[in-house]
Amino acid sequence: MTAATALVQNKFQDPLVTADGKIRATVSLISLDTLWINTGTLCNLTCKNCYIESSPKNDNLVYITAEEVANYLDEIQNNNLGTTEIGFTGGEPFMNPDLLLMLDDALSRGFKVMVLTNAMKPMLKKACDLEQIGERFRDQITIRVSLDHYTKEGHESERGERSWDSALSGLSWLNDRNFNINIAGRTFIDEEEATARSGYEKLFTDLSLSIDAHDPTELVLFPEMVASLDIPEITNECWSILDVHPDSVMCATSRMVVKRKGAPAPAVIACTLLPYEDEFEMGSTLASSARDVSLCHPHCARFCVLGGATCS
Repeated sequence: MTAATALVQNKFQDPLVTADGKIRATVSLISLDTLWINTGTLCNLTCKNCYIESSPKNDNLVYITAEEVANYLDEIQNNNLGTTEIGFTGGEPFMNPDLLLMLDDALSRGFKVMVLTNAMKPMLKKACDLEQIGERFRDQITIRVSLDHYTKEGHESERGERSWDSALSGLSWLNDRNFNINIAGRTFIDEEEATARSGYEKLFTDLSLSIDAHDPTELVLFPEMVASLDIPEITNECWSILDVHPDSVMCATSRMVVKRKGAPAPAVIACTLLPYEDEFEMGSTLASSARDVSLCHPHCARFCVLGGATCS
């Protein structure tokens, strides 16, 4: 890798100014539309480019409990925060022993719920209870299944051998029970988005899935994240240069709750991609997390502003 392509080391250091002395862009929370719950970083897979390093051994974010999640749902309702969606992510959420209790609680309160999963064995181990939840809350719950590519080879290059067939089995199980399904894929660096969407479209047809591959809410394509490559810092001037509004960035409308290993209580962080960065921790309550977010990390540029991606 050349010096020209490697990430410049003095970037993304000062929360107020960029490396060349310009005012760093910030994002205000305009409304807490979505609250993400990280159920823990333990996962049945070790993916090549996992955004938060989930694996069968990584428990840096431990299992959050149903009682702890209920406290945040209470805060939303008691303070009329207007949140409409609760998202559950991991790790693999179905490995958390309290997940079904959390889903039932959020759905019973009237929230829309999204669960991010690889749809493999941990999910199918809870098939009976999940099916009952689907029958009770059909219109409120969406299961977003990770298929990193529309080919077995592309998917398994990220998720490992024997991950493709298992994921398709879980996907078929969900489809047979009429769950609302979204797909999360990736835009590989050497492939155009239009090509990817066409490939997924054929796959969905072959699997008899009623998912519109050209609808970015039904097929969400996340940018490939190569942390070592250089990326511009985002300044106040960039909003007009790029014709991007700060309200479109994920931290304008969402927060995530995590429970760090050894911590006495869960914490609220600004971004679903940055659970380990102390500067993005915003206290233990949703009220404390309402302050502005400084775009002081390469992910802010690579994923959100330039990548145009959002987890919601």
